[in-house]
Amino acid sequence: MAEATQEEVRTHMATYTAFNKLVLFMVLWLIVLLSSMALGLIAHIGILSLLLGVGGSIVLLIGFAVLG
Repeated sequence: MAEATQEEVRTHMATYTAFNKLVLFMVLWLIVLLSSMALGLIAHIGILSLLLGVGGSIVLLIGFAVLG
């Protein structure tokens, strides 16, 4: 088995961390999207659904842009 250099390990960890952030963002965004759809379609609360969907998406984008 080949030995990895410190630079390769560092690059791999940076890629792994970035991928984890992307997966976390997508899971959280999917939760916001599905909950806003449920509010709009099942509970018939259209304006709250719209605010949650748009506002939640903006908050997630800003949050991950600042943390990333």
